[in-house]
Amino acid sequence: MMVSALASCALVVWIYLIFGHGEFWRVAERDETDEPAAQPARWPGVVAVVPARNEADMAPRSIASLIAQDYPGRFAIVAVDDNSDDGTAEAVRAASAEAVDRVTVLPGKPIATGWTGKLWAVSQGVAHVEDLAEPPKYLLLTDADIVHSRDALRTLVARAEAGGLVLTSRMARLRCESLAERALIPAFVFFFQMLYPFRWVNRRDSRTAAAAGGCMLVERMSLAAAGGIAAIRTAVIDDCALGARLKAQGPIWLALSNRAMSIRPYATFEDIRLMVIRSAYAQLNYSAFLLLGTVLGLAITYIAAPLIAVLGSGTGQVAGAAAWALMGLAYLPILRFYRLSPLWAPLLPVIATVYMGFTLDSAYQHMRGRGGMWKGRAQTLPARGR
Repeated sequence: MMVSALASCALVVWIYLIFGHGEFWRVAERDETDEPAAQPARWPGVVAVVPARNEADMAPRSIASLIAQDYPGRFAIVAVDDNSDDGTAEAVRAASAEAVDRVTVLPGKPIATGWTGKLWAVSQGVAHVEDLAEPPKYLLLTDADIVHSRDALRTLVARAEAGGLVLTSRMARLRCESLAERALIPAFVFFFQMLYPFRWVNRRDSRTAAAAGGCMLVERMSLAAAGGIAAIRTAVIDDCALGARLKAQGPIWLALSNRAMSIRPYATFEDIRLMVIRSAYAQLNYSAFLLLGTVLGLAITYIAAPLIAVLGSGTGQVAGAAAWALMGLAYLPILRFYRLSPLWAPLLPVIATVYMGFTLDSAYQHMRGRGGMWKGRAQTLPARGR
């Protein structure tokens, strides 16, 4: 009886997720499939702010892709060297040698108390832009491991202008070449879409807000009205924190894209583990209660159904098999987006179990005082009485 109830619960969860949760699984929100027809009569000014910490091997490619933009309006780039010790600043200067009038390499100050490292670097870049004689209408907040297609900025600004958007964000296409990447990266995007259904994010009457930090076009005055970068200075998941702040100022938009691509490799499962544990517990607001709920939710939603389908009998086995089939069907669109075999779909329960382990590890690292560890710098304080 208990087994049948558990399998039925998993089936009900998947019926809801597929039919009542913003159709997150359909991968329908794509900037290539719904481009605005109108072009701005006057192209507004834009400055890209690129924080870079020990990115000598990636930042030059990212900066080169920004220099190559076919944007019709004023466009400049501010790269903030976030206390790198690998020659990042020199590498960026070399990559922009023929565009020195458009690229500024800003030496970062030592991190201030109460800030996460990336946001401290971004805040310095934004402050530099604010001090310009003619500050731009938009800021392009992007990462040093993101390469943009030549028309990326032009199409992003056209969408922002057509929709009156205060935040226009693309979720960069992550690298998906190694075995570890093929096994885990599509699921990472799938889970993100489940947490923040893009359709709900893009609705003006919905409270759901999110963004993808690799590519965010921000209306500068709206950012100031929202309290600036300082308003989210402690955030580890800074993109979603910024999305929530800016949605209070006006409409925002988020979609998958092939126009922004991450070049950061995750060659091994350990590389992906380190990426996930940096922010997984922060997503749960460092709450042991939410951690327990998440583990139970993952167990019921992803693990119970296939186990009962294989080991159970009767009604429970049928319900478990149906839930397993539905989760596999829901996973297929993101696999197609990443051009991967549909044979990965039945393995989603195993993949979810791996992510559950990463989440528990993230909580453990936080309790050790190593939460949000990135480039040798812990981004969160040790847990206190949680």
